[in-house]
Order: sequence, then C-alpha cells, then structure tokens
Amino acid sequence: MRAQTRRDAGFTALFLGFFASAWFGWAQAGGESGWLTAGSIFSVVVAAIGLVTGLRAPGEGSAMRDRTASRRYGIIVGIEFAVIFAGAALLGGLGQEDYIPVWVAFVVGVHFVPLAPVLGDPLLRPLAVATCLVALAGLITGLASAVSPPLVVGVAEGLLLLGYSVQALARGARRPAQSSV
Repeated sequence: MRAQTRRDAGFTALFLGFFASAWFGWAQAGGESGWLTAGSIFSVVVAAIGLVTGLRAPGEGSAMRDRTASRRYGIIVGIEFAVIFAGAALLGGLGQEDYIPVWVAFVVGVHFVPLAPVLGDPLLRPLAVATCLVALAGLITGLASAVSPPLVVGVAEGLLLLGYSVQALARGARRPAQSSV
C-alpha cells in the first residue's frame, strides 16, 4: 500500500468535507436545524481548506495519478452509486423513504473497505466500520422510536465525515512536502 501524500489528504478532506455538509443537510430534513447549519458551513470550510491543500501540493504523487488505481476507484464508486440508487428506488417504492439514509450510509461504509488500498489510506477501514454502525443505529432508532432515521444518520455521519476530514488535513500537514523529482 502506498503512503498517502499531502495532496491525497487535501482531496480526501475536500470530498469527505463536502459529503459531511450534505449529511448535515439531510439531518435537517429529519426535523432539526440551527446547529446543523453551522455543521454544514464548517464542513464546507474544511472542504475548501482541503481543496487548497490538495492544489498547493501539485508536485506530489496521488493515488489517482496511477491509471490502475484510478480505474479501480471508478469501478468501486460506480458500483456504489448503482447499489445506492437501486436500494433507494426500492425503499422509495415501498414507501420507506425515511430509511434511504440508512441504506446510503451502509453502502458508503462498505465502499470504504475496497477504497482503502486503492487510496493508500488504511484509516478508511475503521471509517467503514463506524459508518456501518451509524447505519445500524439509524435503523434501530427508526424501528424502535419516533426519532427520524434521517436525523440520526445525518447527524452521526456528518460528524463522522467532518472529523475524518479534519484528521486527514492534520495528517497531511504533518507530512513534509515531496518534490516531483
């Protein structure tokens, strides 16, 4: 497994920060707002810092510059989107829209496992487990209480991805800049 560069860490923060913001937004559909808006805004700020970090390290290698890794990444994400779409369509057709975030979180968690070696980021494995546990918590809460699954999953997944984005930036900041020579 290749070591993750500052460029990779920056783009990890960009993508996961963006998705953290989306999850906080989804949680707002569960009936809450206020601090969730602040979480969304902070996630976008972290994503922007990730973008700057990634762009300021152009000489560093990246997992996506490897043709094989890039192709594997595309296949994994393509399968993820297809599975998410199919499950969401089924849940929507069954009138169970509140459980779509549970399904999405579960599939996202599973997709982190094969992405770990592709992106050279072994910490994606514990993120996978945590994301699947978030999905399970949303399912159980939705079935056993009046609390909305989008609220549970949106808040937990937003916090999880935001935390991961911040730690990716911290890991990237500790790495010395690499030259392309």
